[in-house]
Amino acid sequence: MKVLVTGGAGYVGSTLVPELLAAGHSVRVLDSLLHGGQSLLPVWTHPRFEFVRGDVRDEPMVRQAVAGMEAVVHLAAIVGDPACARQPDTARDVNQVASLALLAAARRAGAARFLFASTCSNYGKMTESDGYVDESSDLRPVSLYAETKVAVERAMLDDGIGVTAMTPLRFATVFGVSPRMRFDLTVNEFTMEMVLREKLVVFGEQFWRPYVHVRDAARAIAAVLQAPEKQVRGQVFNVGATKENYQKQQIVDRIRPIAPNAVVEFVKRTEDPRDYRVSFTRINKTLGFEVSRTLDDGIREVARLVRDGVVGDASHPSYRN
Repeated sequence: MKVLVTGGAGYVGSTLVPELLAAGHSVRVLDSLLHGGQSLLPVWTHPRFEFVRGDVRDEPMVRQAVAGMEAVVHLAAIVGDPACARQPDTARDVNQVASLALLAAARRAGAARFLFASTCSNYGKMTESDGYVDESSDLRPVSLYAETKVAVERAMLDDGIGVTAMTPLRFATVFGVSPRMRFDLTVNEFTMEMVLREKLVVFGEQFWRPYVHVRDAARAIAAVLQAPEKQVRGQVFNVGATKENYQKQQIVDRIRPIAPNAVVEFVKRTEDPRDYRVSFTRINKTLGFEVSRTLDDGIREVARLVRDGVVGDASHPSYRN
């Protein structure tokens, strides 16, 4: 296919683009390069790669970017609760208003598929502490970030009979090494702090989250694009693996063998409204998708990255959103 990837220079996008090119797709990236564009250097000379520098809020630029595309993978966003809380107006404009405008532009351009990067944080807090939520569970967004994602999801699913097949993907919290590396994600941050600084402060160690390696996030997107349209049209998929749900305490325990001297302080929190364990049965049963890398794999690769000094100063702002 001819695939447009918005946010293709980002943490997930820069991992996805080589995956799609290797699968035979032609890829056009639309990105404002807010965090730079070095992550695209490995694909820059590929004959089926094209780059458009622009903002997803720029409607003429969006029309240009979607022209001739058969599929759109929409990753561009102000990502995460802290970033959205700092710039709420910008977050709503980018994550919700611009996403809906992109969706409309893709339909007008005749794109056959539209994949939307959503989040498992849409589930908020489990009603049963010993259970799991799935795609049929109530959405309980408790942050602006999740609220914008839920709003776009609902607009997509309301258009079940449109010519464009809509598929929201609710990603678990992502981790692992990417061409656009980030150390403000839980697993990456904990590993970096315990290995390099030998010190970590953890807030609310008892709360549950699901986690997925960035390469598996990219693989899942590729799998949805490859699947027959009837399997993915109007379907929501949680992206991850049921066995990869962890509490923060458990993540620390997994890092401890490679950072035995790290001093970890646990600060008790009872007010965090986000607490969810997620089932990923649907994507496994429907698409046969299974993760290829575990939490332990990600911890080891991030530890090697920072120990070898490949990224330089891991605390540099360029590694954070």
